[in-house]
Amino acid sequence: MRTALFLGGLSFLLAVVWGSPLIHLFKHYGIGKQIRIEGPATHQVKAGTPTMGGLMIVVPVLVITAALNIANLLGATIVGKSILVPMTAMAVFAALGAVDDLMGVRGKREGMLARVKFPIQVTVATLIALILYFVADIHSVVVPTMPNKIDIGLLWIPIAVFIIVATSNAVNMTDGLDGLAGIIAATAFMAYAVIAYLQSFQIEPLPERPVVSYLVPFCFTVAGACMAFLWFNAHPAQMFMGDTGSEALGATLGVVALMSGQWLLLPIVALIPVSETLSVTLQVGYFKLTKSKRLFKMAPLHHHFELLGWSETQIVQRFWLVGIWSAMVGIALALL
Repeated sequence: MRTALFLGGLSFLLAVVWGSPLIHLFKHYGIGKQIRIEGPATHQVKAGTPTMGGLMIVVPVLVITAALNIANLLGATIVGKSILVPMTAMAVFAALGAVDDLMGVRGKREGMLARVKFPIQVTVATLIALILYFVADIHSVVVPTMPNKIDIGLLWIPIAVFIIVATSNAVNMTDGLDGLAGIIAATAFMAYAVIAYLQSFQIEPLPERPVVSYLVPFCFTVAGACMAFLWFNAHPAQMFMGDTGSEALGATLGVVALMSGQWLLLPIVALIPVSETLSVTLQVGYFKLTKSKRLFKMAPLHHHFELLGWSETQIVQRFWLVGIWSAMVGIALALL
C-alpha cells in the first residue's frame, strides 16, 4: 500500500509538471474543442478550449507502469506481467480516442462515426478478453456474501467484451462538464484499489492473489494522474479530456474490474457513468416510442440538470458526492 500511494503521488507530480506545456502545445497546433450546436447554449463559450487532455493522464500512467515492468527484470517485483493488460487497454483506447478527437478538431463532423468506432472497440475488447481468459486464466466472478469466486467458463468472454466497451462509452458520456469525468474516474479507480487491496487477503486459491495485489499500485497511479488533470480541468477548464482520456479511462476501469473478479460491483462503483448512459438510452427509447417527446430536458443526465438551472459547479460537486457514496457502498459490498 505504501508503494501504491507513492506511485499515485508520483503520477500526480509528473502529470502536473507537463500540464502547462501540453496546453501550450495544443494551442499552438490549434487542437481545440468543437462545441455541438444542439448542446446547452452556455457551452458555446468553451469552443476552442484545448482538447485531447487525456494524454496528460495516459502518458504518465504508461511511463510509470512501463518503468515498473522494466524494474521487474532487475528483480524488483512491484507489479506483475498481468498489469500489461490494462496498460495495453489504456494505450489502445487512448489512440482510438485521439483519432476521434483529431477528426473532430479538423471539422470532420463531430469525430469518428459510431458505426466505424464501435466495431473497432468490440474487436479490441475481444482481444483483451481472450488474453485475460486464456493467458491470465481469469474467468470468474465474485458474488457478495459468497466466500469463493465462481468460475463461469466461456460465458465470461462476451461479458468481458460488453463491460470493456460499455464502460469506455459510459465514461465518455460523462465527460461533458468541467472536472466531472476526471473526478468520477479518480474516485472509481481509488475504490477498486481499496477493493483489490482488501481482496488480496481473502482470495482463494492463493495463485490469484498476486493479480489483484498488482492492481492496487496501478489503480492509484491512474487516480493520481486523474487528480493532476483536474488541476487544469476544474471550472473554468483550461483543457478538456476528450475521447483520448475518457475512452481510455473507461476501458481500463472495465479491465480492472474484470481482473479483480469484482465486476458485479462496477455498476455501483461507477454509478454516475452508468446513470449518464441510461439517461441517453432512455431518452432515445422514449423519443421513438412517443414520437418526438422527451423524457429528460436533454441527455446525458448532466445536461438535464443544467437546463433545470443548476450551475456547472453544483452538478459536478453533487455528482461527485454521489460518486463517493457509491464507491463506499461498492467497497462495503466487497467485504461481505
